[in-house]
Amino acid sequence: MDRVLGGGIVAGSAVLIGGDPGIGKSTLLLQILQNMAGRGLDVLYVTGEESSGQIGMRGKRIGALARKLLVLVEISLESIMQRISEVKPAAVVIDSIQTLYCSLLSSAPGSVGQVRECSERLILQAKKSGIPVFLIGHVTKDGSIAGPKVLEHMVDTVLYFEGDTGHAYRILRSIKNRFGPANEIGVFEMRDTGLQEVSSPSEFFLSERPKGAAGSAVSASLEGTRPVLIEIQALASPTNLGMPRRTVIGADASRVSLLVAVLEKICGLKLGNHDIFVNVAGGVRVSEPAVDLGVVSAVVSSYRNRPIISDTVVFGEVGLTGEIRGIGRTEDRIREAARMGFSRCILPKTSIRMDSPPAGMELDRISHIRELQAKLF
Repeated sequence: MDRVLGGGIVAGSAVLIGGDPGIGKSTLLLQILQNMAGRGLDVLYVTGEESSGQIGMRGKRIGALARKLLVLVEISLESIMQRISEVKPAAVVIDSIQTLYCSLLSSAPGSVGQVRECSERLILQAKKSGIPVFLIGHVTKDGSIAGPKVLEHMVDTVLYFEGDTGHAYRILRSIKNRFGPANEIGVFEMRDTGLQEVSSPSEFFLSERPKGAAGSAVSASLEGTRPVLIEIQALASPTNLGMPRRTVIGADASRVSLLVAVLEKICGLKLGNHDIFVNVAGGVRVSEPAVDLGVVSAVVSSYRNRPIISDTVVFGEVGLTGEIRGIGRTEDRIREAARMGFSRCILPKTSIRMDSPPAGMELDRISHIRELQAKLF
């Protein structure tokens, strides 16, 4: 959590956390408050969605039993701000901002006006008092935080919980951060005792990677300041339909369609009569161009029905004319690959040269996509 926030909680900051119902937002913040309360700090958890008994049951389950962790069941903004002024806690959690109402407005809790007014007054008090405030926000069907979009501009940090409630793993991603790098991620495992940190995301994302399977490629993506190895899977299957399907999970579908067109035009692969499915394993979403070469490698491997040479990592940006363009933080990606036991990297020729590559690491540099197939198999 410290990494996602850019080093830790900043005094007077306002942090907005969104995510699907049941993903673990309340559990995470209760654990954060427990850690602070365990160090002798008074902290306040304000809830308008659960009773104190329900919070107590969850607290017992995850071990949040510190006496300095105070719980307030209240939805009136004026009452909440009065209690904050009286207690002067080290941190405040509002669960959730859509349940609060301000008596100055006649609209119902959760309306655009109420959310904007309550958020603005809480953020203003945080700035004046130096007390950090965490706001939990509901999300809409498309995954964005419900309420006015201006809410994301008002706060200092916006965090999104990603993941499937049917799986144990959760990804907390920083979308905006005034005090640190954006797009930083934290990976957690949901257990009976709460959320536990996954210290090595690369190991998690590659834990179930099949060995010697066609259509599987490993690429190095940069998530904030952290290089992470991910598995990109592709399936190219002949189809009799007039319009072949292009289905993408975890990556930009338009970008994948562009790369498929480059393979057809430049490399001569007959993909026009193939359904193509691309999936980034592990539930992570990637957007940087550095994974272009990984997507291309997975598609070519599936189309040729030939597995990529084992212990190979590929990364680089692919241009429309087939050229392989350089990317940033090459050395960090190579070191992460070496740490995970990979012995070979296929990367752009224009990338910065490493003075001393890790022992046992072979670097294959290519400048055009036509050179790729000879290096993969």
